Amino acid sequence: MQKDYFKELEWRGMVQDFVPGTQDLLNSGNITGYAGFDPTAPSLGIGNMVPIMMLVHLQRAGHTPIALVGGATAMVGDPSGKAEERKLLSEDQIHHNVEKIKSQLSRFLDFNEGKNKASLLNNHDWIGKFSFLEFLRDVGKHITVSYMLSKDSVKSRLDGGISFTEFSYQLMQGYDFYYLNRNHNCRLQVGGSDQWGNITTGTELIRRMGGSDSYALTCPLITKSDGSKFGKSESGNIWLDGSMTSPYKFYQFWLNSSDDNMEKLGKIFSLKGREELSAIIVEHHANPGKRILQNLIAEEMTERLHGKNALDRALSASRILFGKSAKEDLVKLNNEDFIDVF
Repeated sequence: MQKDYFKELEWRGMVQDFVPGTQDLLNSGNITGYAGFDPTAPSLGIGNMVPIMMLVHLQRAGHTPIALVGGATAMVGDPSGKAEERKLLSEDQIHHNVEKIKSQLSRFLDFNEGKNKASLLNNHDWIGKFSFLEFLRDVGKHITVSYMLSKDSVKSRLDGGISFTEFSYQLMQGYDFYYLNRNHNCRLQVGGSDQWGNITTGTELIRRMGGSDSYALTCPLITKSDGSKFGKSESGNIWLDGSMTSPYKFYQFWLNSSDDNMEKLGKIFSLKGREELSAIIVEHHANPGKRILQNLIAEEMTERLHGKNALDRALSASRILFGKSAKEDLVKLNNEDFIDVF
């Protein structure tokens, strides 16, 4: 039986904004939805996990997810949430990053054969074919400058300045939605709340260019209990690539998460069902010293991303760190884990 995706996200605290009619769409049968990931680094970070989990829940609800890697949009740079221009990357850097990110996404989504198998696409395959004049005539003609200026990602940058390059980003992302709508029957785009302006540019472009009905759904951005950016530690970003953030450090990040934030994080990142997870949350609040939710999410996320062997090494390293180890724990560690502990 197909799960109610919208209600599942609502219970998990993962709904902020949505286009009217989105709930009806999701109850109409199998639909295709997508989220985009720009390869501006060789790895996605924990901050990218929210749209990944939105796609995970979409697939678990019986729908078809598309993970779109922005090989083209990464060459421009998304101004959303940025106070200044991004540094532009070379094509070789972007291609390298795309290949790395593809393997990370495959740890969370099922790309194997099946009626709702996930697809992995790269927007350079269609945007890269446009000439500058063609893009202006075929896409830019349909969206007014006043409409683009109304978006928060642009308004917040007007005083300090925004280049035409980054100003055009929302048109490129909007065209992605139009292309997927026309060629893959994709009718839903999901993402973090900071993407609402870019996503709705896509629904507007689809409407003006004669595509089928399209919808949008965003999740609140996650911050730590002190209001700082989620996904960063004292040593910097927490990456999904094990060579950039070791499985042990990844595990420790979740284990050391603030107790104030754990019910929210547990609902977003655990794949346990509502009844089981609700019972765990009650137990966690009754015995906060046991850090039940921290241990649950640290183990779930580390095993999902890095595998069972990496989780076992992280657990062994943690026992060593807290003086609860046996000789076999030391034997399990590789050099990197050993250095991380000490």
